[in-house]
Amino acid sequence: MGAINTNIELRRWLAFGTGVGIEIGPNDLSVVVVRVRPSGVSVMAEAVIERFRERPAADWGAEYATLLRKHGVAHLPATALLPRREVILRVLNLPGVADRDLESAVAFQIDSMHPHGEDEAAWAWSRLGPGSVLVAIARSALVEDCLRLFNEAGVRLAALTLSAAVLNPAVRIFAAPPAGGFVAFSEVGGSLEAYGESDARPVFSAAFDMPAARACALAASELRLPAETEPVGLATLLPRPKETPADFSVEANPLPYAAAIAGACPLLAHPVNLMPAAMRSSTSRIRYVPTAVLGVMLVAAAVALLAVKPVEDRKYVDALVREIARLEPEARKADALDRAIGATRARSQLIDSFRRRSHHDLDTLQELTKMLEPPAFLEQLELTRTTVTIGGQTPQSATLLKVLDDSPSFRGSEFTVPIARANNGDVFRVRAAREGAE
Repeated sequence: MGAINTNIELRRWLAFGTGVGIEIGPNDLSVVVVRVRPSGVSVMAEAVIERFRERPAADWGAEYATLLRKHGVAHLPATALLPRREVILRVLNLPGVADRDLESAVAFQIDSMHPHGEDEAAWAWSRLGPGSVLVAIARSALVEDCLRLFNEAGVRLAALTLSAAVLNPAVRIFAAPPAGGFVAFSEVGGSLEAYGESDARPVFSAAFDMPAARACALAASELRLPAETEPVGLATLLPRPKETPADFSVEANPLPYAAAIAGACPLLAHPVNLMPAAMRSSTSRIRYVPTAVLGVMLVAAAVALLAVKPVEDRKYVDALVREIARLEPEARKADALDRAIGATRARSQLIDSFRRRSHHDLDTLQELTKMLEPPAFLEQLELTRTTVTIGGQTPQSATLLKVLDDSPSFRGSEFTVPIARANNGDVFRVRAAREGAE
């Protein structure tokens, strides 16, 4: 589904041009002029040239030329549709045939696809899809008469083709055709013309002189679609125009409308062209040169703008790398100096710590000397960074813990062994936490 959407978006942006479509009817010519842009289709003009076969060619040719000049498209050649009954349509499946060999492969089979004599048939083909081509065959006399008539009227033609060849690209220019297949009808010259597609048959086209229900059943059978398939109007498959003349209706002119769209977008539509190559008219491609040059310049400028930032970023990174390489030795020296300063600071702090510890220990001994006055004396003294343990004799041990806790140097004092009596007093052993110890 994503690939289909991408393909549709690409076709939309390539849909750009102006085209003229002509439907050759039994008595009249239906002419439609369209302008195609990625935003949609606009119908510029529509006209019916009546009784063209009965009137002098110069007469109705002037009417046609006036119509095109009025809308500024007199330079455009037209895409003309032969009556469907006058053209034989065939789909050839040629899997595995290279593009360069398609012409020969079609020519090899062409005699078996029509009832005309060898020199009585004009034929043309166009690639339809992978492994298949669309072939159109008409009587040479019919093609020559049409070309002579249009030449006498001064009408320039780019293609002489049939309805199916322009409907196939026109129905998918802005959207995908209905999935699974479809049958579409339009009324042309009092008869029904059917066009359909399916997975079994990529293109079906025929004209019927019978009721619509019967024609739909036959078309569905040819396309291998279910018998209950509902037909749709051919106009519903074509892109809806965003602008039209007041009296224009796609429902009334689906075929010349589709032909004009195909003629406007030659990059997207390659209808089979029964005209001899030497007689085909086309608009001069020189007028596209300034646009192409400006487009190339615009793309080059966009690419340059997109490339500036990466180039500047790369230059900046290279400059940073060079500067880092230049300053790296100095940075290593500074880092080594920082480590040396840190080690010296740590040693100084350690020396200061030892000095403070010695001073604190002396303060502790002095405090104990003040608190334990004679006749009390110590027989044991043990100092650690956080505690002090003393043992000895005192005339009165009951107040010893209170004396120690009242001192700012000690807290949490306790006897570590029971108090014992001796000749000169109580024997004690006390442990206390030191305040301010590091």
